[in-house]
Amino acid sequence: MTDAPKKPAAPVDFYFDFSSPYGYFAAEKIDALAARHGRTVHWHPFLLGATFKVTGLGPLPGIPLKGAYSMHDIERSARFFGLPYRQPSTFPIPTQHAARAFLWLNDRSPEKARAFGLAAYRAYFVDDVNISDLGAVLDIAAGVGIDRDVLSAVLAGTEIKARLAAEVDLGLARGVFGSPFIIVDGEAFWGADRLPQVERWLAEGGF
Repeated sequence: MTDAPKKPAAPVDFYFDFSSPYGYFAAEKIDALAARHGRTVHWHPFLLGATFKVTGLGPLPGIPLKGAYSMHDIERSARFFGLPYRQPSTFPIPTQHAARAFLWLNDRSPEKARAFGLAAYRAYFVDDVNISDLGAVLDIAAGVGIDRDVLSAVLAGTEIKARLAAEVDLGLARGVFGSPFIIVDGEAFWGADRLPQVERWLAEGGF
């Protein structure tokens, strides 16, 4: 009698908002981290604005004391992770266009979606490109080989808007309230500073 083959380990779920610098840091690290432990990653675009309605909180820069600290911590964290970073001249921004583009691409080619996602993050947090602008999103997509006209037509439709709304609702139902938000086998971790804990959890199967 032979042992039954092992089921592949469940993917890591990675929720992120394109306006989140901590989401940017995690996006640059999460795939390699998971791969070191035989895991893949499911990327989920998310809108932090939806969580503000639930929690009663708002964007970091507007929160007394915490906002000033966070602006300093973001730049320090970039140095810690060894990542380029320039504080965007407009921050935060709405990111529906980028999130919808990512979601549509991810349904068809996760590899292209990730290339777009990383390019969008770098455009905003390194090159100070305002990715709330539809034209900027289309330019970034074209730069990673996506047909600009096709994507433009998709983003003008109602189907992808409903698709993103459903994705955000699903995230809220799973308890997602920030970016990055990482779920490993049902265990939730909030923040790029939790990446070492995520790695240990993957290595040890929990602690």
